[in-house]
Order: sequence, then C-alpha cells, then structure tokens
Amino acid sequence: MSKRRRSRGRQVDGIVVVNKPKGASSNDVLQRVKRLYGAAKAGHTGSLDPLATGVLPVCLGEATKFSQYLLESDKSYRTEVKLGIQTETGDREGEIVEQRPVTVTRSDVEAILDRFRGVIDQIPSMYSALKHNGEPLYKLARQGIVVERPARQITIYRLELLDFEGDRLILEVDCSKGTYIRTLAEDIGAALGCLGHVAELHRIKAGPYTEHQSHTLEQLEEVRDGGGHKALDELLLPLDTSVSDWPQIRLGATSSYYISQGQPVQVPQAPTSGNVRIYGQEQIEGQEVLRFLGIGEIDEDGRVAPKRLINSGN
Repeated sequence: MSKRRRSRGRQVDGIVVVNKPKGASSNDVLQRVKRLYGAAKAGHTGSLDPLATGVLPVCLGEATKFSQYLLESDKSYRTEVKLGIQTETGDREGEIVEQRPVTVTRSDVEAILDRFRGVIDQIPSMYSALKHNGEPLYKLARQGIVVERPARQITIYRLELLDFEGDRLILEVDCSKGTYIRTLAEDIGAALGCLGHVAELHRIKAGPYTEHQSHTLEQLEEVRDGGGHKALDELLLPLDTSVSDWPQIRLGATSSYYISQGQPVQVPQAPTSGNVRIYGQEQIEGQEVLRFLGIGEIDEDGRVAPKRLINSGN
C-alpha cells in the first residue's frame, strides 16, 4: 500500500525583501520567512553576518531560479568603523588583537578614502564564507588556521564619509559583488596608521532592492496574523524584478512555444549578446498581456536561447 505523500508547503512564487535584525543569521531569517509563508521552497540571495542588519531578499518558489543573479549583483552598505582597534574577525564581535592611538583628522580620512575608490584589490577575510579545499575559511580561522588568500579585484563605485568624530567613521559604500566591508574597514584603518574594524553594518541595497521595500520579521508576522497567507502574498515582488535591469525580449505565441520546449528563437532587433528577460504575449479575458517566461541569453547565431524558465503553471 502506497504511503500518502506529506505536503511540504504551498506553491508561492515571488520575492520578499526582509530587513534582517541584528544577531540573527541569514538562514534563521530564511527559515522564519519560509514558515510564515508556508512555502514549499525558499532561498536567500547572499548571507549577511549576524552583526549586520538590513536588506536580505528572500526568494520563494520559482524565484529561487534567479537568486544566483542577485547574489552576483552590486550592493550598498552603511557602516560604522571604529578606529584604533584591530580585532580577530575584523568586526566588534572578535577579540582585540592590537590597539593604537587615533590622531587623524577629517582631512586625513578624506585623503585616504580616495585610495579605495574605483577598481581595487582586496584580500578576503579569514572570517569569510569562501572555501579552501572545501572548508569555509571562517571554520579554519576558528581553529587558529590561517591560509594564503589571493587578492581579488573588486569595484568601489561610491565611498562617502557621512560623519567623523574622534575614533568613529560613518561610511556609505556602493560596491561590486565579493566586497568584504570588514576588510575595507581594516584596510582603511591600516592606511590611516591607526587600525580599524566594523562596529556596525547595515545593508541598504542589494541589486534592485532597497531598504524602503523591506519588512521586518515582526511586520511580516503582523500581516500574517491579520490577513493570513493572502495578505502576505500581496507583499511579494514579481519574479522579473530580480533581473529588472536586463534587456526585455517580447515573443509571440509561436516563439513562446518553441522557447518553452528549450529551443532558441530568432527575435528581430534583439541585443547582439548577453542576458535578456523573456516575455510571452497571451490573451487573458480578451486583453493581450505580457507574461514573464524566464531568462535567456543570445547565442552564437544571434538567437535567443532559454536559460532559466519558470514553470508554465506559475
């Protein structure tokens, strides 16, 4: 006799932007959101340290197919850097390893910051999630093991000093993927000759999503308690917002069918290369509407080839 398959959650598709609280891990937040929505599938788009707060997009259902592109997107942060102290981890949660007097002025700081704007090389922290021989660096660091890490090229698009007082800097940073703010704080402190570490960190933007679109876990719980899953679903952002800066391709019914079968199609006036958002035209209640089909890329023959498509039932 066959066993009845237990339901693992409902099919719900979209992106909810969470304002991660201090002290919680990104996975803690993910699991709470998944339970609140009763979702069958969920994933986040890049971890924030427990110390950090701010924008953490959570992808539900079919949106998880596009989470990797958010992981690779640019980010923006507001951070408080405490000068004069170097810690084991590069943030205030680590043990103090060295202290120096702070005698720098605002003009000293402004002059140093210019060195860190644009394309720079950065050596990842030993307390990062990067892996060495399959083991996360932070696990090795906790065992007292230090391994050589090659410098990586990153881009700091904007580095602005919002406030400076004594041994405290408030910075806003727009940066490329793979940028470690704790490493940036340590490097700025070292360049100033007085050391430094991250005291506070808040992510204000991740890819296309900003803190103005975010909801605290408490707010999500209030919405759920007041209106159930239906009310929560109204907070979800559409799947295509995750790639909203990509060029858009519109397909007719025939081309939409072939794309859905995994076949590349010729599209007039399509870009000559790169990734694209794919939309299909369909009739709903006598009105022609565009439906997001997924993403594709331009192949060698100039055709649009499917890359990640959403299930037709969603």
